[in-house]
Amino acid sequence: MSDLASLSAELGKIADAASASIVRIHARRGPSSSGFAWRPGVIVTAEEAIEAKDHIEVTLPDGSTASATLAGRDPSTDIAVLRCAPAIPALAVAAGQAGIGQIALAVGRGRHGAHAALAMVSAVSGPWQSQRGGDLEQFIGLDMRFDRRFEGAPVLTASGELIGMAAAGPHHTHLAIPAATIERVAAQLEAKGRIARGYLGLGLQQVEAAPVAGATAKRYGLMVVSLDASGPGQSAGVLQGDIIVAWNAEPVGSVRGVFRRLGPQAVGQGVELALLRAGQPAAARLIVGERPTI
Repeated sequence: MSDLASLSAELGKIADAASASIVRIHARRGPSSSGFAWRPGVIVTAEEAIEAKDHIEVTLPDGSTASATLAGRDPSTDIAVLRCAPAIPALAVAAGQAGIGQIALAVGRGRHGAHAALAMVSAVSGPWQSQRGGDLEQFIGLDMRFDRRFEGAPVLTASGELIGMAAAGPHHTHLAIPAATIERVAAQLEAKGRIARGYLGLGLQQVEAAPVAGATAKRYGLMVVSLDASGPGQSAGVLQGDIIVAWNAEPVGSVRGVFRRLGPQAVGQGVELALLRAGQPAAARLIVGERPTI
């Protein structure tokens, strides 16, 4: 048998073995998504693929269907945890972290059964923060054919071990949410149903702010376009139309920059916001709240 034929046969074996742990999830309009057994009775999938909170149905590896309940979800890391009574085997987690250039295999489940996509780990870096403020242990970029049916599918090494969960990334990229992140977040979602995140109660939009006197470079700020009537910002006297230009004396000019400051550790912290109000300097001090349950 040629090397290529041997590789093909091995990939087929990996996909076949993994399919015993993979389910099809019906929880949104349009294409279904995939999920996999994290441990008996617990399924992990992509948070973005869960539109329904009730009446979630899964198709099991044997083709039968079962109901599932949402145990918890975390939009910032794109991880959701479902409870489903029928126990199917959990996937083995790879030791160590993914490396650039590694062959990987994403295995999902669709209308016609299991489906697979060959991938390469195209980019790797250390810990990073998602656009929605979630902390992930590693950035794992994937070069693969991807459609929405693969959201929530496991991404496996050439040895058939789990390195992460397939997810859509920013700017039409494709990612694997690392297994280490899933392990940390899934445990908290099982226990509490959510991950605490900081909350200002402000809808923000980036705008160009008036430059500091004597400066030539452009300066950006965040205009308050909406307020939660019961949120920390409203309580602190922030007004619609205010422009936030600094957070604890540090310039802040992007919404993503604010999200990065609103991790779990931010809840309960005091923050001094420097504002422009009708073109004049102003300030507001608030206590960061906890983001309401979605």
